[in-house]
Amino acid sequence: MKNQGNPDTGHSAAEMSFAAEELAAQRSALSGRVVALLVIAALISVLTPWPGPLFYYPLLVVFMLLGFGAYLAEARWRRGWLRYAFVTADFALLTFTLLYPNPLVPYDFPPQFALRFGTFIYFFVLLAGLAYVYRPMLVLWGGVSAAVSWAIGVGWLASLPETVIQPPTGESGDQLLGALVSPYFVDLGIRLQEIMALLITAGLLALAVNRARAIALRQADLASEKTNLSRYFPRKTVELLATKTNPLSEPREHKAAVLFADLVSFTGWAENRSPRDTIGVLREVHAMLAETVFRHDGTLDKFIGDGLMATFGTPEPSDHDAVSALAAAVEMADAFRSWKQTRAGSEAGELELAIGVHYGPIVLGDIGNDRRMEFAVLGDTVNVASRLEQANREIGCRCIVSVALVDAAMAENPTETKIALARLKKHGPLSLRGRTAKTDVLMLQ
Repeated sequence: MKNQGNPDTGHSAAEMSFAAEELAAQRSALSGRVVALLVIAALISVLTPWPGPLFYYPLLVVFMLLGFGAYLAEARWRRGWLRYAFVTADFALLTFTLLYPNPLVPYDFPPQFALRFGTFIYFFVLLAGLAYVYRPMLVLWGGVSAAVSWAIGVGWLASLPETVIQPPTGESGDQLLGALVSPYFVDLGIRLQEIMALLITAGLLALAVNRARAIALRQADLASEKTNLSRYFPRKTVELLATKTNPLSEPREHKAAVLFADLVSFTGWAENRSPRDTIGVLREVHAMLAETVFRHDGTLDKFIGDGLMATFGTPEPSDHDAVSALAAAVEMADAFRSWKQTRAGSEAGELELAIGVHYGPIVLGDIGNDRRMEFAVLGDTVNVASRLEQANREIGCRCIVSVALVDAAMAENPTETKIALARLKKHGPLSLRGRTAKTDVLMLQ
């Protein structure tokens, strides 16, 4: 069954589903960013001497705006490259926030002293937020942007005149210790380790995101396949087909009910209608009939022009297949008559619905070859049901069901069967084309 999608964009249903999941993940990332920034604002208010926090509050607002901008780049503007630009801006702003001296703090620390507070860990927090977007390349870009931004910031500090990069050699331990604890000392070795640890983390995180993306895509494919299957099968059957490998590869035989429905006089009616009107009416009728089939746990085998074939008891039989088919046939006939009384149905004119249902042994399984497989239901029961549907025209009724179906329904649920039988009338045995034996039937006029 083909994976339906959007014909205007060329995207498959799985791709559209995954794109929606990506957008939902980005909304979660945005919410997480807002919460994290509020927590950081609270920490700054407690840990930073006043009026120092007043320097950081506007920067936190800019961080929040960058988060909203990154989300809008995907959700509204549809500009993927902007997402990378916002990531770069994020890490550049973080570097400025961590290294630029706060002019409102009541302490006169040299700029190099900012490296002593261990604030580099915030780069990992910001990098982790990129994992939400299911894009490994964006995570790698974030790691590189962070490394470059931090390297530029450290390079600026190292270029200041007072900066001590290399501790003096050949001096006493006290002198060496004094150089190391100097507020002007910048240990480039430690800074290099920070950058390498960040890049390694970005690489590992990108691998994890790539794996998560593959799993998410596979889940989107499965969800799309289930959606497609649900157009043909009831929910319990969809679960069976989705969880078992090649469940129909081996032909099977068991009893089931087969229903055919067809629009009478459709060819003549369509002759005087526009293609748009014809398709519009046909879609409404198909939707109504298919909904009735599914409501009674039936399987939509196929649409056949202006009609359909449905089965009850495939691919797995149940203890209510016959009674479900009987109830569906009566409801289908009533639903079509009610539809004709609506404004849309009034365009149907002389159209009528003919229904035929039979119960008996069927053979089901895959037919075709490796290039194209099709689920098929075959057997004499299918032929009889088709002939019963055609016989409606001969005896002037809306629905014909075989006595074999009624007997099976009575064995399953006498109460529900009697409700349907109250609407049916007995008819003499029918001679069906291509069959020597006559078939006992009941009809709905």
